[in-house]
Amino acid sequence: MSGSLAMNDSLNVAIVGAGIGGLTAAIALRARGMNVSVFEEAESPREAGAGISIPPNAATLLKRTRVCDVFEKITTRSQGLTLRTSLGEAVRRPPASPAMQSYQIHRVELLNMLLDVVKETVRFGYRCIAVNEMNIGARLTFANGTACDADVVIGADGIHSIVQREIGLTASPTSEGIVAYRGLVQSSNLSWAAELRGLNMWMGDGRSFICFPVSQGRLINVVAFVPSSLDMEETWFAPGDVKTLAGEYNGWDAPVRDIIAALEQTFRWGIYDRPPLPYWSRGCVTLLGDAAHPMVPHFGQGAGQAIEDGFALAVLLERARRDEIPSRLVAYQNLRLERTSRVQAASRQAGRFYRSADENPSERAEMQEWMSAAAWIFPYDAEKAAAALLTRR
Repeated sequence: MSGSLAMNDSLNVAIVGAGIGGLTAAIALRARGMNVSVFEEAESPREAGAGISIPPNAATLLKRTRVCDVFEKITTRSQGLTLRTSLGEAVRRPPASPAMQSYQIHRVELLNMLLDVVKETVRFGYRCIAVNEMNIGARLTFANGTACDADVVIGADGIHSIVQREIGLTASPTSEGIVAYRGLVQSSNLSWAAELRGLNMWMGDGRSFICFPVSQGRLINVVAFVPSSLDMEETWFAPGDVKTLAGEYNGWDAPVRDIIAALEQTFRWGIYDRPPLPYWSRGCVTLLGDAAHPMVPHFGQGAGQAIEDGFALAVLLERARRDEIPSRLVAYQNLRLERTSRVQAASRQAGRFYRSADENPSERAEMQEWMSAAAWIFPYDAEKAAAALLTRR
């Protein structure tokens, strides 16, 4: 293999990025008969991270795959979201339906589960530096001197996507004026941890605080959103200061203060919003997940929408001829762009509500009305939507 990576003669898909979106897409594409190679910049699988929530619209898709049994074993289920003010007063919200059941999981455990299914397709230490279209397909070039020709290229390489740049797009981030602190607490360090169930949020005074159990209850995941006028790195791994975090929540409900006191370390990242991109696809190259539609995290749909992307794309590419690939990718783009733009807007709105509960109690009724309306997100089936689109073509 001197400077080039050979693939076989069937329809070949190259994915740039082995995050949640890239690995999920690999599983979905392979299940529909395509040959997949995933190229990841990191030298080895990620060993760091925190908890995330998999919403029902994404969990439904994952449970149709080979990961179903493992997924059920390593996740924690919750029915809706428990809301409280900063002082612990319960905030009424519409009753949760079975369709709103979400799953909480440690990010590393999720990535390992996905990687186990497609590990033979993943190459680590491949930093993509260029994407060049050819008469048929495209060529990926990597910093290690190798190249790969593929019928389809998918950029699943995150908010700083090289593939996005290579198809002529630029994103313009705008700070929300918010910094998020993440961390994990050993449940054994809190005497009441066994009583903690599902997703819990305290909100108000321009801040919100979220926690939920992961790793079969051994750990509690923490995400705290606080206002900031400083420019912050857009990364999950910048070190934060626990004392500074504690100062942001002086006088809040006792469980919030207890959890922060039990933190041994925290990481912070700046929250930036971006408008929807005008397009995702060019020729036989397309985008997926944060590379296509980065969204603020307040509705917990970042991973969910990336998972939907991969399954929808697999349906639309199945049995496609090579000369159909550009039109199939445009169909994928148009199908997903409309939905993800709406979810981006819902996520933005959720953040505003969550941080205003104490400041403007009159908004609580408006928040309940909005949360009921936002339930359209959860019953969506990306595979069925893509299949329906194909039948109309």
